[in-house]
Amino acid sequence: MIDIQNVKNRFGIIGNSKLLNREIEKVLRISPTDLSVLIIGESGVGKEVFPQIIHQNSVRKHGPYIAVNCGAIPEGTIDSELFGHEKGSFTGALADRKGYFEVADKGTIFLDEVGELPIATQARLLRVLENGEFIKVGSSKVQKTNVRLVAATNVDLLKAIRNGKFREDLYYRLNTVPVNIPPLRDRKEDILLLFRKFASDCAEKYKMPAINLNDDSRALLIKYRFHGNIRELKNITERMSIIEQEREITPEILKNYLLDTDVSHLPALQRAEAEQNFSNERELLWKILLDMRKDISDLKQQISPVGFPQSAKNDDTEVARAAVLQPPVLVKPATQDSTKKKSVTYDEYTEEEAHGAADNAALSESMTMEDMEKEMIRVALERHRGKRRNAANDLKISERTLYRKIKEYDLE
Repeated sequence: MIDIQNVKNRFGIIGNSKLLNREIEKVLRISPTDLSVLIIGESGVGKEVFPQIIHQNSVRKHGPYIAVNCGAIPEGTIDSELFGHEKGSFTGALADRKGYFEVADKGTIFLDEVGELPIATQARLLRVLENGEFIKVGSSKVQKTNVRLVAATNVDLLKAIRNGKFREDLYYRLNTVPVNIPPLRDRKEDILLLFRKFASDCAEKYKMPAINLNDDSRALLIKYRFHGNIRELKNITERMSIIEQEREITPEILKNYLLDTDVSHLPALQRAEAEQNFSNERELLWKILLDMRKDISDLKQQISPVGFPQSAKNDDTEVARAAVLQPPVLVKPATQDSTKKKSVTYDEYTEEEAHGAADNAALSESMTMEDMEKEMIRVALERHRGKRRNAANDLKISERTLYRKIKEYDLE
C-alpha cells in the first residue's frame, strides 16, 4: 500500500487536498518505471519536488540526479550544457566538456521550463528520448546515455505547438505520463496549513513570536486567488512576520499585502487595482509606439515617392511623414466660387498643417526602437516587482531573452 503521508513528511509537502494526494499517488506508482514524465503546473506550485520523489523511489536512486533550468541558460550555450562540447568547437571552448546527459548516465535528469528550449535543441532532445543517443557540439561521434527524463513546464505546450515554438513529436515523447500539480486556489483547505507552517518557520528563524490570523483574516486569506501560488503565500507571510508589530493579523493589516481583484471591495485593494490597470495601459501604449516605429521604418523602405515634389523625393524622412501622417494628395472641398475639387501636393499644405505634421513626425521619431524596448522592459519589471518570469510572459518573450536584454540595457 502506498504511504502518501510518509512521502509528504520526507519531502516537506504540506496539504491534504484530494487533488494533491491523487498526483502524489500517481507519481509513486510510476516511479519504479523508466517512463518519461511531464509535470504541468503554474509557477510557484512546487513542481521541483516531484522529480525528486520520482528519483528517490526509482531503481535509479543511487545514480546521479541533475536538475536543469532551461529558461536560465542562454540559447547559444544550451546545447553545450546539455550534450557537452569538444575542445575548439567554438570560441571559448578551451577543453572538452561533458554535458548533463553524459554526467547523469544511469540516473535522472530534470528539465525545468522545458518549453523554453530552442527548436534545434528540441530535435537533439528527441533523439535522446528515442534511442539514448546524442552528439557533442563540434563532434561527429555518437554517444549513448541511459537516463530517465522528467520535464516540467508552466506554459501551454499545445498552444506552443500551434505557434510553431514546440515540436509535437517531442511533446508526446515527454508526455508519456502527465502529472498536473493543482494551483493553490484549488487547494483552499491547505491555505491555512501552509500559512501556519511559514509563520512558524519565520518565527523560529528570527527568534520572534509567530503571527496568527483572526477569523475574518482567515476568511479573507482563503478567498484570495494566489496567482503566485505557494511562493506568493510564503512571501506574504514572511513580510507580515517581519514588518508588522502586532502578532494578531486583522483584515485591515492583511489587505495591505493582498493585490487581487477578487477582494477589491477593500479600499486598499481598490487602489492597488487602479495602479495595476494604469501600469497595463502604460505598457500597452509603449507596445503600440514600438509597432508604429516599425511601420514607419517599413514604409520608408517600401513606399514610392511618385507624385511628390522633387525636394521631397530625395528625403526619406519627408516621404515617410507624408505617407504616414497625410496622404500624398490632399483633396480640399470646393469653395463657393468653384464646383470642382482641388488637388494639392505635399508642398501645398498650409503653414498650420505642415507645422502639425512636423510635430507629429517628431513625436514618432523622438525615441529610438532601443529606447522604447528598454522602457517597455523597465515598466514590465517594475510592474512585477522584479519577477523576471512574469515580466517575460507579459512581454511575450522567453525568460532567456529577457535576461539578455536586461544585461544589454543595464537594467539589473
